[in-house]
Amino acid sequence: MASVDDYFNKLQETYTAISSDLIELSEQIHSDPELAFNEFKAVENCLKTFQKYGLDGNCDVYDLPTAIELKVGKGNTNVAIIAEYDALPKVGHACGHNIIAAAAVGATILLKDLVDQLDLTITFLGTPGEEGGGGKILMLQRGAFDNVDYALMIHPAPIDSWEMRCRAVEQFEINFRGKASHASAAPYLGKNALDALTLAQVAIGLARQQFKPDDQVHGIITRGGDAANIIPDLTSATYYLRSATLENLQRLKPKIFDCFKGAAVATQTEVEITETCPAYSEFKTDENLIANFKMAAHLIGLNKSNINDEGLSASTDMANVSLKVPSIHPLIGIESHGSVNHQKEFAAACLGQSANEAIKKGALSMALTAILTATNT
Repeated sequence: MASVDDYFNKLQETYTAISSDLIELSEQIHSDPELAFNEFKAVENCLKTFQKYGLDGNCDVYDLPTAIELKVGKGNTNVAIIAEYDALPKVGHACGHNIIAAAAVGATILLKDLVDQLDLTITFLGTPGEEGGGGKILMLQRGAFDNVDYALMIHPAPIDSWEMRCRAVEQFEINFRGKASHASAAPYLGKNALDALTLAQVAIGLARQQFKPDDQVHGIITRGGDAANIIPDLTSATYYLRSATLENLQRLKPKIFDCFKGAAVATQTEVEITETCPAYSEFKTDENLIANFKMAAHLIGLNKSNINDEGLSASTDMANVSLKVPSIHPLIGIESHGSVNHQKEFAAACLGQSANEAIKKGALSMALTAILTATNT
């Protein structure tokens, strides 16, 4: 049986041969950002990269046109390697999903000639709509993870970390409906839907005084009215509610919903609250997998001195997978020049030498984690 060093040397040799194609893939996805469930060019470019190395995958799977499934090997242990490739509105790939996709494609290619030796099946899953939409949750519900033994994924960030500190989140659209009228000639005939939304936001701001430390609420107005001299009859907002767990969200949610409902009563308007995607859960990091990842990280240069154990607080639909399938979601640090995920400066940092190094570290660490787990080293 080959030693860990033998496997690592083989992975490095293979990575050198494929690195230019992975960097090109990352740059292609980054240069043409696509929003949730519309990542058609990203999917096409991932599949083209696979085809260059003799691998054929399928898109339009699990009733999602921009989901991908590709299987390599027929081993007894089925390892899912997870890719994301959707972008954010206005700021493009400011969460680095181009790096995630390239690293996941890379890890799959690195392992393709080792699956028989390791008794593995590698399942590459391209998952759409992480930035709102819950693509992984939909794929989980539709059976994509039914026969998966464990799942691996990496994510770029301003820091290295063994795991992302993850909050549960629910996403809602709020619509207030009132009655339009001339704002000067007959304001008394109107029912101001913008006043309702304003009042609701003030109420939420005051409610924060009683929040527990892990509770968060944040939102934006997506429609405020049509003209300054027309009392708005429809206003809309998008809101995120976060807490440490899904259970805690159920405690927070009624408090926030009452802010919207109370504002409707006060302004004689009507309010509709609609969930826009499945709830994202808290994350459960698998201890055995993360122990193997730490061994892999040491070999590739992610040393303990570079690790920030407090992690980066956010939410992900990979968390829902982790409650059903043993999973990890470590962070690979890039030189972000003081920026953080979801800033346009971070999008710029997701190209270039540091980003390319993150692709390498991500691909090698996931491949080596799969090897270490398969060999029980």
